[in-house]
Parts: sequence; structure tokens; C-alpha cells
Amino acid sequence: MKIIKRDGHMVDYSPDKIEAAISKANQEVSEEERVSPTQIKNIIKYIEGLGKKRMLVEDIQDIIEVKLMSMGKYALAKKYITYRYTRELVRKSNTTDVSIKELIDGESDYWNTENSNKDAKVVTTQRDYLAGITSTDITRRFLLPEDVVKAHDEGIIHFHDADYFAQNALHNCDLINLEDMLQNGTNINGVMIEKPHRFLTAMTIATQLITAVNSSQYGGCTITLTHLAPFVRDSYNRYLEKYKARKFSKTDCEKYAKEDLAKEITDGVQTFQYQINSMTTTNGQAPFLSVCMYLGETEEYKEELAMIIEEVLKQRIIGMKNDKGVYITPAFPKLLYVLEEDNIHEDSKYWYLTELAAECTAKRMVPDYISEKIMKQLKIDKNGNGQCYPCMGCRSFLTPYVDENGKPKYYGRFNQGVVTINLVDVALSSGKDMDLFWKIMDERLELCHKALQIRHKRLSKATSDVAPILWQYGALARLPKGASIHDLLHNGYSTISLGYAGLYECVKYMTGNSHTDNGVGKEFGLSVMRKLNEACKTWKEAEAIDYSVYGTPIESTTYKFAKCLRERFGVIKGITDRDYITNSYHVPVFEEIDAFTKLKLESEFQALSPGGAISYIETPNLSNNLEAVIEVIKFIYDNIMYAELNTKLDYCHECGYTGEILIDDDMEWYCPNCGNRDHSKLNVARRTCGYIGSNFWNKGRTQEIKERVVHIDNKDAE
Repeated sequence: MKIIKRDGHMVDYSPDKIEAAISKANQEVSEEERVSPTQIKNIIKYIEGLGKKRMLVEDIQDIIEVKLMSMGKYALAKKYITYRYTRELVRKSNTTDVSIKELIDGESDYWNTENSNKDAKVVTTQRDYLAGITSTDITRRFLLPEDVVKAHDEGIIHFHDADYFAQNALHNCDLINLEDMLQNGTNINGVMIEKPHRFLTAMTIATQLITAVNSSQYGGCTITLTHLAPFVRDSYNRYLEKYKARKFSKTDCEKYAKEDLAKEITDGVQTFQYQINSMTTTNGQAPFLSVCMYLGETEEYKEELAMIIEEVLKQRIIGMKNDKGVYITPAFPKLLYVLEEDNIHEDSKYWYLTELAAECTAKRMVPDYISEKIMKQLKIDKNGNGQCYPCMGCRSFLTPYVDENGKPKYYGRFNQGVVTINLVDVALSSGKDMDLFWKIMDERLELCHKALQIRHKRLSKATSDVAPILWQYGALARLPKGASIHDLLHNGYSTISLGYAGLYECVKYMTGNSHTDNGVGKEFGLSVMRKLNEACKTWKEAEAIDYSVYGTPIESTTYKFAKCLRERFGVIKGITDRDYITNSYHVPVFEEIDAFTKLKLESEFQALSPGGAISYIETPNLSNNLEAVIEVIKFIYDNIMYAELNTKLDYCHECGYTGEILIDDDMEWYCPNCGNRDHSKLNVARRTCGYIGSNFWNKGRTQEIKERVVHIDNKDAE
């Protein structure tokens, strides 16, 4: 006999399932209300004696209920009906119900490792995730067309941040216009914040503004220390006037004012660092913040800016204490240090800052480095001038922009969101047929375009009232109440990103070579990148929206893409046999290559990723080999726009070991000194997707971290 299930498909009849269901209900009633094993067998015999070739599962359940009641077992019949109803609810429950239960119960590997800067056990994070699960469900069922959802589920594309998409007011990342907010005043939660008159106050207010802004979006944000430099001078002048009023000599007035100012700068930076790392945004985490240190942004306040940069670097070198009182590497803020003529040579005036930056990088994995020289070659505005400015968050870069007065403008601008194409799936779907590859690429790009248009159109419905801190009080604009943000989404003011992932695997499958071969592999990789840029250019010209190619971080998505590829194409050696795919244009983590060759090669691909990307080199502990760090920094200045060094300095609570916490063959972290494997007693910091992660990672990302080879040796320090 065949049983027709509720969804229409047929399965073989199984008497054991009937017996199990009745027995389960049997255990929940008193002994006199129960049926005996013989009576259960008789019910089964009756059903089988009907001689049906096929039966609906609902009909079988109806027969069982009738038989139980005919035996006078009404309580048992009621329990069986309840059991049947409960099972029906379980069948009807959607992924939202399951996800929420797994999150709350702590049973989901996905939620426990979804973001390496979030702890899913903490109630503030759970609250954000609960909202995200609901948003994702609404997004999938009501806001996205079926073809986009299907492609997302199959790992053909990735529609980023669906957990925030249900709200039409949330954008991705931005450069906060801290200058406007501090100089002209702002408003937080209906409370007027007036212009501060000293550095310490400005730093305190800045942390509050950053937290408020980061709570009104879902991506990272960036500020520049340049906007805080004028308040250093204000503080100095206040101290100077204080000592003048006490009739001190001019020499003493200046001496004591400088001493007081130095103390205030120390206190201000410390306040900033503590508050950024201790505050929690509505996303259930510390603000995803990057801080730019760019001397070239100001001439008037360059000396004051240098003082702040120096103190920020000194305090980051020290680190922050964990709950054991041991100094460790904090995740935030990410530091961005701009290399320029004033700080890149030993005889440069601010070379001492670059030496501090090198020491900080060796010990704390930041700052990351932006080459003013290379960036000005790549970022040319419509006036023909090269521009240099920081990324938004960890890697997303704006396109050059000139305002209505003909002046370049970057702070106050933002990114609308990201959709990523899985380049590996394009390649595997083509079966190595080049003509088919480009045909599929066109189709997939148009699908990404469709998804990006949906992102744009949804955000275009927002008015300034939905996030006053952003749109009315200076963070991104000064619009009147009720005004649409529509105009800020067009003509270059903001960007929207076409992400890409897995260039290495794509090239390897199609050509048999890595894109590092300086031959057919590299040329094919560059042609893929050019194709992405051509698509963005076409869309931009047609719609006046700044589409831009973006090297996606894919923190947890790397694992999802890898699993989807195996499900669709099986295990292909060197392509789908790992639990991750390679980020953006990167050289694969397992490929042996020296630091300078890697950075030089990747610079060509980075130039074709104008919407953002970052290159890195993996290093051993270089704390005692700062000469090597300096050599890399100088190479970055001359060769690549944006790059970072990944070092390792972890801590074990059990034995006090400081060094590299290792990963075994089962992808479990352990202390090489005492064998401790308890995550709650290990401080591990690794660069995950531009930001430093410290809450561990999913299986795919952990394998990727384990397989990273170092790109520079440490022989000079041995």
C-alpha cells in the first residue's frame, strides 16, 4: 500500500509509524484509558484489511480516531487528536519559527558564528537577531521576487543584509560628517547638542554621535580625526588664558598650557576608546567604526591632528584589558593610516607617526594603510583632480564626487547596499565553455542588477523623519522634516555595490591556472573584472545611480557559497573541495607567494574594484622585527591603494600563554601550551573580512583561517 502525504508525494505504508503515534498518545493518559498492544495491532489490521492500494494519510488518522472512540477510549482519542494537531503545527511552521527556536536555545551553529563580532548568547544580540529573522522572512515572502530568492538560496547570488531589508529606511555604510555635527550642533533623541568648546567634550560627544548613527544603519561607518583637531586648539587656548589670568610669564603660560593639553588629549583618546568598545548599538554590538588618520586633510590644524594621531596609536599599542586584566587586541575602532609625503620617508616631518603605526600594526593588527599616492592616481574627479579619502567601514569606497560648488565632497555620503555574484557558480555552470560562460555571466549580472534596483527603490521611499540623526541633523544631510532622501540616491552622492566572490576558483576552473600566473589565468581574471565594471557603467549611465564593483568580504557567506557549490556540482578537486571560497580577487590563502609579489599582483585587480576592496599579507609575530613592517608599509605606498598586515597575538586564560592559538584538523581552536579548548577562556583575534573578529567563526571561515600561509618570514628577528 502507498500512502499519499499532505504535499502530494507518495511513500510506502509503514505500520510502525501508526504504532508509534498511538503509543506516544498512550503514555499521556491514565492506565485505564490506555489501549493494549493487541488493540493497537487490531487497529493496524483493520486499516490493512481495507485492501486499499493507496490511502491519504489524513484518512488513516481519521480511522484511528474513530476506532479509539468506539473502544470508549475518549481521553486517549483526545490525546491522539492533540498529537495530530501538534504535528500539523510543526509541519506548517516556517523557517522563521525554527530559526527563532534555535537562536534562543543556542542550538544553531549558524547564529553562533554568523558574525565574529557578535555573541549570540547575549540578550542585546539576540534581540537584533530576532528582528533580523523576522525581517528575513518578510523579505523572502513579500519583498523579493521568486527568482531572486531562489538564486540567493542556491548560492548563485547573495542578497546581503536581508535581516534589515524589511525596513525601507536602512542603508549600508557611510562617512560620518562629524565636522558638520560638531561645528554646527546636532540633535540626539530630541536633545540639542551644541558645539563643544574643548577636545575632551568633543571626543565624548563624538562617541555618542557615532553610536546613534551606527544604530540607524546596518553597515560600518568611518570618522576622521581631522574633524576633532580644531578642538585641540580650543583647549590649548583655554589653558593659555587660564594661566595668563594668573599673571604667569609668557613662557610659563605656554609651558603649563601644553602640559595640560597633553593630559587632556590622553584623557580624550582614552574616553573615546573605552566608550566605543563599551557602548552597544541597536545591532547588539559595539559600533562598527573605522577612524581615519590623514594629515593631508588639513593644513591649518595639522599639528593638532598629529598630536591626536600619536596618542591614538600609543593607546592602541597598549591595547585594552580583558576580564582577567590582561591587555589584548580590541576589535574596534579599526584604524586607517594614510601614507603621504609628510610621513613616508625617514626625513619626513611626521615619520615618527609612521614608526608608531608600524609598531601598532605588529602588535595590534591595525592600522591599515591607504596610499595617498596610488589613490590619487585611481580616484579622479570630474575636475580632473586626484582625491584621497577613507573607506566607509572596513573596505567600501565611494566614487569621486564634486558638489554644486565644484568642491570635492566625501563626508556625509553613503552606500545603499550590496548584492554579490558568485563567480565560481558562473564558471561551473558553463562547463568550461567560454561562450556559455559569458552568456551565463550576462544573465547573472542582470539578476544582480534586478536585486540592486529593488534595494534602491525600497530605500528611495524613506524620508528624513525615519532617522533624524542621519538626514536632518548633519551626519549625512540637513534635510527638512518630511523630506525625501531620493535625491541623495542619485547622481553620484551615494553608491550601490555589485559584489563579487571567488575570482580565483572561477579562473582556476575555466583556465586550469591561478590568476597569479602572469599569463592566461591572470588575463582571464582581469577580463572578468572588466566585465563587472562594464555592467556597472551601463547601469549607471541609464539610471544616474552610482553602481560600483565591490570585493565582498563574505564573512559567513563563504561557507554558504561553498556548500551550495558542492550541492549543485559535487566535489571538484581544487574548486569545491573546501568549506570556503576565496574572497573577492584575493590570491587563495593556501597559495605560496611572497608579500611583495602578492601586493603588486593584487593591485591590478584592486584598481578594477572601485567600490571597495582590501589586500592583505599574512605574517608571523613581527613585534621584534619592525624593519620588516616598515619595508611593507613603504611598498604599499608605492604600489597599492589599500592594504593591511595580519599578525597573531592571542591569549589563553587557563595558562596565560600569549602567542598564536592554533586550529586542529577538526577545526577546533586550542592553546598549544596547555591544550585549553574552551572558547570562553581563549582570546583570539583574526582579520575576518577587513574588521578584526574575536568571537570565533563558522566551519568554513575557520578552515580558511587555518590554511592561511604566511607571506613574509621573520628570519631577521630570530
